[in-house]
Amino acid sequence: MRIALFLATNLAVLLLASVTFRLLGFESILQNNGVDLDLNALLVFCALIGFGGSFVSLFLSKMIAKRSTGAQVISEPRNSTERWLLETVAKQSEQAGIGMPEVAIFDSPQPNAFATGANKNNALVAVSTGLLQNMRANEVEAVLGHEVGHVANGDMVTLTLIQGVVNTFVMFLARLIGFFVDRVVLRNERGLGIGYWVTSIAAEVVLGIAATMVVMWFSRRREFRADESGAQLSSRGNMIAALQSLKRHSEVPDQMPESMAAFGISSGRKEGLKALFMSHPPLDERIAALRG
Repeated sequence: MRIALFLATNLAVLLLASVTFRLLGFESILQNNGVDLDLNALLVFCALIGFGGSFVSLFLSKMIAKRSTGAQVISEPRNSTERWLLETVAKQSEQAGIGMPEVAIFDSPQPNAFATGANKNNALVAVSTGLLQNMRANEVEAVLGHEVGHVANGDMVTLTLIQGVVNTFVMFLARLIGFFVDRVVLRNERGLGIGYWVTSIAAEVVLGIAATMVVMWFSRRREFRADESGAQLSSRGNMIAALQSLKRHSEVPDQMPESMAAFGISSGRKEGLKALFMSHPPLDERIAALRG
């Protein structure tokens, strides 16, 4: 969920900024002769848009997560469960050396949780009602440790930097391809023709899909690290039990939530292209890694 919200916001910001800059005429990538590309100006332009979109997504991550999931931040605990959640996250945050995150609950029948935020000391940890209803307290504790681990490990900031680099090169290469088609294939000799605009947009979509594979690869690697954090902040047995519980829910026919299935949370190994777009390693691999 954290990755999905970040990618969606990043894409929206990129498209808005790119279209706005194009309409205002800021995308000046030709040399003074009006024919050759100014590669330095193009690279700077793409970096500004690419990293700008990524960092805006980071700074908006908490607000968008709250609004999109309907998560309710616990300011004053209303029952023993909410009090326990606050106390557990507070204890784990102190162990991890970060500031106390906001703790929230969102309504969803499926076991789920996420952490997000631009700063280690100003993050959000949210759990679903389904997680609290379907998992034992020791398993929920491990899940909370996993999410606190994401915050302590700085995964959102690192993801932002990687996404910024990826954005930059996607935009840069897409415009190079568009320029090549416009000049060499369509033989437009002055300015930028329709071939450039159409081809660069198409290339941006294709390269963006390829770039998503890079982001998902990073996400998969960080999940192992977060599992390790969950084991340290709770216990190895609790973290394994939490993953096994999630595995049981994933194996019940028609019970796998679409959001989890789409991002590759599964008990077994996916093959082919599907494996490249998984944000999480297969649960069996994560359990084996903890046992090892």
